[in-house]
Amino acid sequence: MSAPQQALDPRTRMLLEAPIVPTLLKLAAPNVVVMVAQAAVGLIETYFVGQLGLDALAGMALVFPIVGGRGAALEAALTYSHWVFAGAILVWLFNSLAAVIRGTGNMAVPANVTVAGVVFLVPVSPLLIFGWGPMPGMGIAGGAVALLLYYLGGTIALLAYLRSRRSLLKPKFAGVRLRWPLFKDILWVGLVGSISTVSTNLAIGVATALAGHFGAGAIAGYGTASRLEYLLVPLVFGLGAPLVAMVGTCIGAGQRERAMRAAWAGAAMAFALTELIGVTAALFPRPWLRLFGSDPAMLETGTQYLQAVGPFYGFFGVGLVLYFASQGAGRLLWPVIGNLARLVVAAVGGWLALRWGGQLT
Repeated sequence: MSAPQQALDPRTRMLLEAPIVPTLLKLAAPNVVVMVAQAAVGLIETYFVGQLGLDALAGMALVFPIVGGRGAALEAALTYSHWVFAGAILVWLFNSLAAVIRGTGNMAVPANVTVAGVVFLVPVSPLLIFGWGPMPGMGIAGGAVALLLYYLGGTIALLAYLRSRRSLLKPKFAGVRLRWPLFKDILWVGLVGSISTVSTNLAIGVATALAGHFGAGAIAGYGTASRLEYLLVPLVFGLGAPLVAMVGTCIGAGQRERAMRAAWAGAAMAFALTELIGVTAALFPRPWLRLFGSDPAMLETGTQYLQAVGPFYGFFGVGLVLYFASQGAGRLLWPVIGNLARLVVAAVGGWLALRWGGQLT
């Protein structure tokens, strides 16, 4: 065995030499836990806000007050979004610090912090929304405040870990010089990747705006049904994060064939997982929708959406996990083009459907 091979970190050796599928599953397990827990944050908020009524549920689905809401639903959206956007920096800090820690190979700390935050949110969210005893309820604003408290506490916990002796990485700001080559590398991947994220959320915003033409019930139905997609994203992310590491490490070591095999193995696993969820949702949409409300218009719209879109969730999973593989390879052009194409189809296709008298389906 050569000296360079002997010097390899055990985790690096695992990425380069261990069987691909078992390794991805092993690394993905804690990630899936943390991502599902993080998705549960949004679902918990939606559940409790849904108890305030249809307009509050529709307002939360809108979030941005530019996507077709009016009346009480628009007012609820403005209230919620004012609070959430005011504290958006906490969301960014939390996710950035968690990504830094995961980058050192430690998946457990972000998972533990996130799960602890969910446990915190379960009692705090309804307490702030509905009040208790002498403490008055804040309504939908309470849900936003509870969410920000979750991210604030998580950010503090992650910072404390990075400053502890247990952290492999110990960031120091004293004497740090800003170097353009490092910024260039980070910004190239980050900015290009952000285009995909923005276009994905814009596509959802466009669809919400189109649903807004059919009233608050339609907005609530679409928003509630599409929450399932926000659960799929963290599930695939849990698989995608170790795939980024494996593909990047293999390409860096000159093992391009292994990197390709890892990417397609991840795609197959993502397809199986998301397609199973999508088909189940299409066959049995009401149990999911009834978690958040019982309004007939909401249930009807949500059912139509899941029955039409659910069977295609497998392709959603494949596209997302291949995006992560592209990140590992440092080649994001085609994933970005794909996301922009999705946005164009949603915007132009939806507009034409409405113009020609189309219905929700």
